[in-house]
Amino acid sequence: MPKVSELFEVRYGVNLELNALKLSPDGVAFVSRTARNNGVSARVEAVPGLAPLPAGTITVAGGGSVMESFLQCEPYYSGRDLYYLTPKVPMTDAQKLFYCACLRANRYRYSYGRQANRTLKDIVIPALADMPEWVEESFKKPIVEMRAVLERLAPSPVLAKK
Repeated sequence: MPKVSELFEVRYGVNLELNALKLSPDGVAFVSRTARNNGVSARVEAVPGLAPLPAGTITVAGGGSVMESFLQCEPYYSGRDLYYLTPKVPMTDAQKLFYCACLRANRYRYSYGRQANRTLKDIVIPALADMPEWVEESFKKPIVEMRAVLERLAPSPVLAKK
C-alpha cells in the first residue's frame, strides 16, 4: 500500500488568520481546522495578490481537529496547520471522498495533542487500483446532493459550471 505522498502532492496551505480578513457572505471560502461545514468556517473578501487554493483538492487538518479531511469543491483560502492534497493522477470526486474517509480513519493516531504535521505524508492508504468497486456508485448521489446544498447556501459561479 502506498503512502499519501505517493498518490498526492502534500502542501501546506496559505496560513491566513481569519481575524485579519474581512468577512463577506459571497466571498471566498475560508477553510480552517474545524470538523464542521466541510472545514469552511467563514467566507472572506479576496486578498489582493493572493490566489485562492484550487478547487478539487483535499484539505487535511494537521492540528486542531486533527485529520479532518474534506474535498473542496471551490477555490478557498486556508488557515494555520491545514494541508491540501493534490492528486498526482486524475481522480474522480468519489475517489477523493474515499481517500478523505481513509485519512480521517487515521485520526486515532493523533490523540493527546499530537499533530499530523510531520507524519501526514507517510500515512499508508489504499492504492488507487485497490479501491473498492462500490466507491463510484456509492458517492454519485451524495456528491450531487452536496453540490446542490452548497449552491443553495452560498451560490458560486465555480459550482454552477460543473
